[in-house]
Amino acid sequence: MSAYPTDSTHAPDALSWVASANAPDSDFPLQNLPYGRWRRPGETAWHLGVAIGDQVLDLAEAGLLAHADMNRLMAAPLAERRGLRLALFEGLRECSPQQAAWARALHPVAGLELGVPCEIGDYTDFYASIHHATTVGRQFRPEQPLLPNYSWVPIGYHGRASSIVASGQPVRRPVGQTRPPEGQSQPRFGPSARLDYELELGLFVGSPNALGEAVDLAQAETHLFGVTLFNDWSARDLQAWEYQPLGPFLAKNFASTVSPWVVTLEALAPFRAPLQRPDNQPAPLPYLSSADNQQQGALDIVLEVWLQTAAMRAAGHAGDRLSTSNAADAFWTPAQLLTHHTVNGCNLRSGDLLGTGTLSGPAPEQGGSLLELSAGGKQPLQLSNGEQRSFLEDGDTVILRGFCQRPGWRRIGLGECRGTVLPARTPR
Repeated sequence: MSAYPTDSTHAPDALSWVASANAPDSDFPLQNLPYGRWRRPGETAWHLGVAIGDQVLDLAEAGLLAHADMNRLMAAPLAERRGLRLALFEGLRECSPQQAAWARALHPVAGLELGVPCEIGDYTDFYASIHHATTVGRQFRPEQPLLPNYSWVPIGYHGRASSIVASGQPVRRPVGQTRPPEGQSQPRFGPSARLDYELELGLFVGSPNALGEAVDLAQAETHLFGVTLFNDWSARDLQAWEYQPLGPFLAKNFASTVSPWVVTLEALAPFRAPLQRPDNQPAPLPYLSSADNQQQGALDIVLEVWLQTAAMRAAGHAGDRLSTSNAADAFWTPAQLLTHHTVNGCNLRSGDLLGTGTLSGPAPEQGGSLLELSAGGKQPLQLSNGEQRSFLEDGDTVILRGFCQRPGWRRIGLGECRGTVLPARTPR
């Protein structure tokens, strides 16, 4: 049985006294209630709040929390977090007796600075999409796209937490070494010419585990707090030169962008899905397998990538949607990722971030990166304004969006995760 069952807070017909939350296309209706950190212009301290429609409720001003520490909230016992969600739902519900008092704790999101949701101590990036792994593998190993361990091990690497930035902050094109040109022995040095995005989900750890104590699959979701959108920017030319034998380094650690609102696993309860694995793949080892995980371990989240070039922005063009995929197509579930991460006794802490890796769909047009969509740069994408893209150019803005939608339940969204590419600064 899931640690996060549906309950009264998912009632699809429940409305809020915050009018904007009742719009059918709102990402943040009463049934969502995601957490985030925000501050007014000129402030240095962060506030802790919940998004409702186009507003944010300050939890301290509303008398719900005596602190503004997201990591502390994430570490709270599950029963305490459920109680807070219920209090928020009832207080923001239409005709709530809390309306008059809480209205003073509401602030329009427009004009506020939204930050990285919490203090991130460690960040691990996985490779959870078999469709992404196969498509990329074919470009480099046509005879064996998937390495033998992929079917058995949730592949991951430790990333750089210090360079994770909030949605809306620009990202500077990285500089580094690339493979020597044909016939030469010395590598090139300069700005990356094959800058890419990666469409991912970020999974935030809630309850920590002690060093040396593995988390069983049946308990893994009780250690997960919630989900965000995540763009793990990648310099493909730097990556191709440096990744052997130790894996990603400068090609990945220059920036990763996270969306500001953490949608809790409680909110996602109506949108669970079975784990779908290709028929030619073996069953996971016992520590990564259970009937419950097989039946409802995946998350049914529609994911979109949009690109707005500088020319589009100047013309008032909102951008082109490059791809649509679904998190439910992943080869490994969030619970499996956390369980495998701790099976050797690794201790995860509240606020640690697990990236799913690029989430691509089975069809070619569902690639979660330009590396896939442009066939490694060989087939440039034609944009609606006549421009083409094989990889990102300076001034390009990448926007990730996500939402859950299912008959009988209220649509909820993850908001957006956006970043604009700035020109490189080459050291002398």
